Amino acid sequence: MTPSFLRRGLLAVGGAFAVSSTSRAQGAGTMTKIDFESATVGALPPGITGALTGSGAAAAWIVLEDATAPAGPKVLAQTSTDKTDYRFPLAIFDAPVAADVDVGVRFRPVGGEVDRAAGIAIRLKDRNNYYVVRANALEDNIRLYRMVGGQRTQFAGTSAKVPSDKWQELRLTARGSRFEVFLEGKSLFSTTDTAFTSAGRVALWTKADSVTYFDDLRIQTL
Repeated sequence: MTPSFLRRGLLAVGGAFAVSSTSRAQGAGTMTKIDFESATVGALPPGITGALTGSGAAAAWIVLEDATAPAGPKVLAQTSTDKTDYRFPLAIFDAPVAADVDVGVRFRPVGGEVDRAAGIAIRLKDRNNYYVVRANALEDNIRLYRMVGGQRTQFAGTSAKVPSDKWQELRLTARGSRFEVFLEGKSLFSTTDTAFTSAGRVALWTKADSVTYFDDLRIQTL
């Protein structure tokens, strides 16, 4: 059941997915919670733009049904199995646009031979410029990258168990130059970087042939 503080202001964006936004304490921004229960199965909901960093086939983001999903039976999935290694599908959300954010999402790594990855991109200017944290179920690690002009550079990371075919939560906070990464509510590492400081969009992210399901996206502006 959705908590009462998230149910206030419930609305539908284009009839596609539920968005619950509520003001927090003064100076703490707003919380936006997104699920896909009102979306049409087999389509990409309005309010989300598919994009691709790198090369290879276009991203294939669609809404699917998954009875195990944490926020209801509908999820947003990247379903293309193109094995191009330097290929990063993005599902970019129109709103909110912010620099300082706390973003969490539940993900399920379903398939992939080259990679089995799930990521959160923030401060996204365009498909070639953003920060991204990604969890990889084939490598059992979490890494934080900057993508500048389409070139990816890791600046932090750690080993962590990322089970395949299991729902789990990835979370990234960014405030000014400081970043902190969490998996299943546990803080894994923190670091600093100044490549991107201005407001940008939030996106979901995968790599290569990763087939990954996402649900229960929460974006807190800070």
